[in-house]
Amino acid sequence: MQILITNDDGVNSSGIIATRKSVEGLGEISVVAPATQQSGIGHALTLFEPIRVTDTNLRDGSRAFSVSGTPTDAVIIWIFELAQKKPDLVISGINVGENLGKSELTTSGTIGATMEAATHKIPSLAVSLQVTRGDIKFHDGHVDIDFSFAQKITRKVVKQIIKKGMPQGVDFMNLNIPAHPESDEIVITRLGERMYKAHIQKRLDPRGRPYYWLDGDPVEDDKKGTDVHTLKVENKPSLTPLTLDCTYPLEINNWME
Repeated sequence: MQILITNDDGVNSSGIIATRKSVEGLGEISVVAPATQQSGIGHALTLFEPIRVTDTNLRDGSRAFSVSGTPTDAVIIWIFELAQKKPDLVISGINVGENLGKSELTTSGTIGATMEAATHKIPSLAVSLQVTRGDIKFHDGHVDIDFSFAQKITRKVVKQIIKKGMPQGVDFMNLNIPAHPESDEIVITRLGERMYKAHIQKRLDPRGRPYYWLDGDPVEDDKKGTDVHTLKVENKPSLTPLTLDCTYPLEINNWME
């Protein structure tokens, strides 16, 4: 079993070490990740500048490859250059901060890496840990948070993937783990609508010209059965099975007539 670990928080993130530890003994583990924080980059590729790869070590001394690009770049470079073969499983995370709802599906770099792996028919799992402190959400180095419960849940899901494979029709999965769990029951969920309500901060530079910060107010609940409700209201781990095929399953041949 060849397990590839990546993320969007950067190769120096505490979450990537936590992920490695969570799957120790389950296979041969490799790590490749962006050199810097790449949150919000989604499934982006680097096309207009060169990508550099550095053979480095994580904080725990284990080997990793640092990529001067996006999470998607990291997965592609691993498959087609560094390893020159597909891994059996890709895990992206453990991300510092949850990734919930339809809006995060295309904006999250954590999920973007798993989507890329899925396009190559590789089972893949995005893992994110809810945080309650905004100052650590976009950090790309060591963060002082407890990953132990997230590691336990991650290992449980990974062992199930290894044992059974992905469920029929599922290309990748999105696992979100509560900061203050009330149960270790893993709930199979569907995507909620949004994780944030868009908020724009307008400011003026010293010359009086406007500039903007994109921000968002967190959505605290959604319908029962969604990832948002399960994580934020029930405080249980949420596992959402996903497919790459976004085609609407309805015959609409007559729609243009």
